[in-house]
Amino acid sequence: MTDSARRGVPSGTYRLQFHAGFTLDQGADLAGYLADLGVSHAYASPLLRSAEGSDHGYDTTDHAHVDEARGGREGLERLVTALHEHGLGLVLDLVPNHMGVEDAHASGWWWSLLELGPDSPHAHAFDVDWAAGGGKVRIPVLGSDDDVAELRVEDGELRYYDHRFPIAPGTGEGTPQEVHARQHYELVGWRRADHELNYRRFFAINTLAGLRVEDERVLEATHALVREMLAAGWVDGLRIDHPDGLADPRGYLDRLAELSGHRWTVVEKILEPGEDLPEGWATAGTTGYDALAEVDGVLVDPAGEAPFTALDTEVAGHPVDYAQLVHDAKREVTDGILGSEVARLARLVGGLPGVEADQVVEALAELLASFDVYRTYLPDGRSHLDATVTAVRGRRPDLTAALDGLHPLLGTPGTELATRFEQTSGPVMAKGVEDSAYYRWSRFVALNEVGGDPTRFGSPVADFHEAQQRRAADRGVSMTTLSTHDTKRSEDVRARLAVLAELPEEWAGLVRGWLDRHPLADRPLAHQVWQNLVGAWPLSRERAHAYAEKAAREAGTSTTYTAVDEEFEATLHALVDAAFDDPTTRAELDAFVERVTAPGRSNSLAQKLLQLTIAGVPDVYQGTELWDLSLVDPDNRRPVDYAQRRRLLAELDGGSVPPVDESGAAKLLVVSRVLRHRRDHPGAFAGYTPVQATGPAADHVVAFDRGGVVAVATRLPVRLAADGGWRDTALALPGGGWRDLLTGTRTVSAAGGAPLADVLQHLPVALLVQD
Repeated sequence: MTDSARRGVPSGTYRLQFHAGFTLDQGADLAGYLADLGVSHAYASPLLRSAEGSDHGYDTTDHAHVDEARGGREGLERLVTALHEHGLGLVLDLVPNHMGVEDAHASGWWWSLLELGPDSPHAHAFDVDWAAGGGKVRIPVLGSDDDVAELRVEDGELRYYDHRFPIAPGTGEGTPQEVHARQHYELVGWRRADHELNYRRFFAINTLAGLRVEDERVLEATHALVREMLAAGWVDGLRIDHPDGLADPRGYLDRLAELSGHRWTVVEKILEPGEDLPEGWATAGTTGYDALAEVDGVLVDPAGEAPFTALDTEVAGHPVDYAQLVHDAKREVTDGILGSEVARLARLVGGLPGVEADQVVEALAELLASFDVYRTYLPDGRSHLDATVTAVRGRRPDLTAALDGLHPLLGTPGTELATRFEQTSGPVMAKGVEDSAYYRWSRFVALNEVGGDPTRFGSPVADFHEAQQRRAADRGVSMTTLSTHDTKRSEDVRARLAVLAELPEEWAGLVRGWLDRHPLADRPLAHQVWQNLVGAWPLSRERAHAYAEKAAREAGTSTTYTAVDEEFEATLHALVDAAFDDPTTRAELDAFVERVTAPGRSNSLAQKLLQLTIAGVPDVYQGTELWDLSLVDPDNRRPVDYAQRRRLLAELDGGSVPPVDESGAAKLLVVSRVLRHRRDHPGAFAGYTPVQATGPAADHVVAFDRGGVVAVATRLPVRLAADGGWRDTALALPGGGWRDLLTGTRTVSAAGGAPLADVLQHLPVALLVQD
């Protein structure tokens, strides 16, 4: 691949999570395998120096160096060399919104800020409200405020257990407490972070301090090494983490396009259903959560909604109002872990005539809790603000005066108040929905995925086609994905769980028995756990316990990270143990998993074929070219067995058509053959035309023509089998011979079309070209 080709639009990417246990040199060893798989680019997690022990890289501490634990600059050079030798490029994940400050000594800019305060040469890089802290940065690190007694001065630094902090010049005399009192920072009890923090963070993570890349000096300093990598031809595309945290995403992307020479760039932007990126953004599109929701939706049976809703009502003891649940979860966020951000907004308002201060805070919190998208980008998205104000005014007439005063202020582009409101609404949405509501509403957890809408229980084929025609027209070079390091469940877990929508009565009977036999006070959480156990089974006891504990604490209804209910968690862990140890429960679980495994694999292959063939740049998350039954992080970041994948791919290239069995070779066949065809025949993937089916099972197929290649995928496989299979159902293909690129099977399309029983005789999916 030439330099110019590498810097164009990738045909397909493969995401690699680099850390101390999987280094850049290990990535270099995979270059040949990735080329054989069929991708055009490796897609790397963040590589700049990050916090010690970081397994993800999103906590950058120094933008001037490649992380040494991952292999350093030399390791990156070896990776790039290996990729280029195999004709591959590199897409790099960048983190412009924040940097890691957990170890102040490891973060030079933060250390300087703490040492010198507003006079630090790096003070402009951080969003600090000095006035609110009495001229100090509040650092919520102490067990309690009384722990100032534990401070000590050692080697010219102020120390608290393993934490190290600088001492400003000329302030090191006296007791540790006296020294502390003279610093530009104040070490406070960690619980004060919810309401008294005075620096912007990433979400509610105190150890990730927000950066002001809207300042040209900050942008240049944080992107100097990246600019160098781009100029050297090491980096060919970019993925931008969390653009919603930036003060001016549009301005940042414009500057990045200039800096990168307009390389292919995608943004980790979560679009709500029906929402589009603002027009004119200098980006190829999103990282693909929107595509994930579209693909998942067409494989879920809408007929399962009523019985699953009835079961959910029975489990919860009342009908669940999801919109109210989301609102309440978001209010817990505004009134709790992001209370400091709401307080800062209220300070910026500065008071409204005739409105009490507490009404201003309440109105801000209600607006944030009622926003239907992650944020606006004023003037883009103004309609969302207007609609939210109207909705809150209707629901809370007592806040009318405050809303009337806030509306014009929040709607004025570029002001500090409006900008910080935009920067706050995203974290409120993420923490309230993804990290709370998704763990509280257990009606059907396959739908509780980033970028999705759990109230949309499946979608008709016609809706899928309409969405993909729009994607081909408007987002043709955006990324598509099914699994990421942030998804709540891997694609294959969701594919298996989709089968439950076809077996609602059978599932309800099992759940009732398990809830009665192994009672948990929080029944919705128990239902959540049982669904995930079925989705990921078989899994180790350790993984099951880790998931259940995380789900419970994220839900925050019966136990939390900061207030652990040990009695409740003991009962929860006993429930998990019962799945392994109770003979009746284990037998039922094993039997049901065996029942749904085959149709789940059919869904997995359909899901993967659709994602790989719709318009966009398909990404394969590490390891998911085989079956991958992973749950939420860190479960989805476990080591990948690449020796196994190399061996299976070599066997496939020997000419075998694998069965759809536990090896996962069938999925590897789909992934490799589609990726290779996309790479080698880019002109075959242009446009989008639905291909209709006729006959008794026409509703069980999704098929479309991408301009020379036709994708065919089975949906709702349980009902298909129960109704007698394909019978005389046919695809309306032009007459003549057609060959399946996956299996080599040849089919003739005559007057009645191509018989689906012939097209899909070996696999539940096909990729057809005229023979």
